[in-house]
Amino acid sequence: MDDHPRPFRARANGLTLTGVEAGPADGPPVLLLHGFPEFSFGWRHQLPALARAGFRAVAPNLRGYDTSDKPTRVRDYRVEELAADVAGLADHLGGRAAVVGHDWGGIVAWFAAMRHPGRVSRLAVLNAPHPLAYLRELRRSSQLVRSWYAGFFQVPWLPERLIRANDYALARGTFRAGPCRNAARPAEDVETYVQALARPGALTASLNYYRAAFRRRSSDIRRLVRPVEVPTLLIWGERDRYLVPGLADELDAWVPRLRVERLPAATHWVQHDEPERVNELLVGFLSKPT
Repeated sequence: MDDHPRPFRARANGLTLTGVEAGPADGPPVLLLHGFPEFSFGWRHQLPALARAGFRAVAPNLRGYDTSDKPTRVRDYRVEELAADVAGLADHLGGRAAVVGHDWGGIVAWFAAMRHPGRVSRLAVLNAPHPLAYLRELRRSSQLVRSWYAGFFQVPWLPERLIRANDYALARGTFRAGPCRNAARPAEDVETYVQALARPGALTASLNYYRAAFRRRSSDIRRLVRPVEVPTLLIWGERDRYLVPGLADELDAWVPRLRVERLPAATHWVQHDEPERVNELLVGFLSKPT
């Protein structure tokens, strides 16, 4: 079976979204949603494994990233629109798909399962908080301190200037930081990430995810939340420096069909830290009969 990535392109929710895919065109579809500041390249370790398991694995560039369309208004990056993009992608793939998301892609995945349950067959989330768990932990843990960068991103133009300074030195440092085994990422991988972030409009678009979210009242977010009824897998790297471990706890009331897998040695970048284990968990979960 050909597990090499090939280009992907689709119209969804009025936008053109690009990306890559692997696996048989008639295989069960799986959408892999990346986070900040990555793009579809962030799933390069998972695409071949899912393709070999018989899935049509699609890693789109979320709106604003790499070569996907980049709406200019902050409000265009509200979670309702992002979830509608996923529904549109599911329609493109036949009407229903399993959805896997990491970081911001995981947040989008949570809302897609809540807002468009008929389009999501299964849900897998990697180190991304359920929205109500996030609001809870902001009040009772150190999560507010860990989220300092999201507050900084609310400032107009200054974050973009700092990230672009010295040929994207800050971004390069983030991308270069190795996984938990202290193995630095290859230079060519870092350059690939920086080139995508440096595309016209991409950096501001990626920051607009945070701006759109933090300009909402918590009551607005609560009104958007629904129970997640589909089978759900939460994979959590416990050495996450951005998210407290408690975000993976006490979710049963909101996600009744939940299974949590904790990886004690993995960081926030769990699919890069332990790709073989993450692939094993994803293939096993997605292959299990409903």
